[in-house]
Amino acid sequence: MNLIVAVDKNWAIGNKNELLIRIPKDQRFFKDSTFGKTVVMGRKTFESFPNGLPLKGRLNIILTNDINYQVCNAVVLNCLDDLYDELKKYETKDIYVIGGESIYKQLLDKCDTAYVTKIYSNFEADSFFPNLDNNTKWEIIYESEKETYSNIEYNFCTYKRMEKIHI
Repeated sequence: MNLIVAVDKNWAIGNKNELLIRIPKDQRFFKDSTFGKTVVMGRKTFESFPNGLPLKGRLNIILTNDINYQVCNAVVLNCLDDLYDELKKYETKDIYVIGGESIYKQLLDKCDTAYVTKIYSNFEADSFFPNLDNNTKWEIIYESEKETYSNIEYNFCTYKRMEKIHI
């Protein structure tokens, strides 16, 4: 299973249920990586989408504690065991965890590849991603050259888990 995330220098990912910054090339990378795949997210991440609609061209799975929560054209699940059962239906290489903070933390140990856009700036933030650079279970296997958008440097990194995982 994969995860995909954009982080700032402090591994922040969002503020007040919004992205820290929208970088067009990062958004294209996200779309290209997840299109035609399965995306797993929490309710708050889903509710941050434009028009409150599932992402087009993907199977959207939403994990929430709210047992009455329903979304048209998405799978809504209420516990990790149900999520794991659902995910068995799909190729693990085609599953992407897309946030937010709580979902990333719950599923990080079930992922083997992390696609991280590193943004070399600090932003005001209230949600964070675990720092993979300080986690001995993860290793960078790819790092692009730095690029610039509106005077902000960023690059794309791929991390691999160094141990076998089981869902």
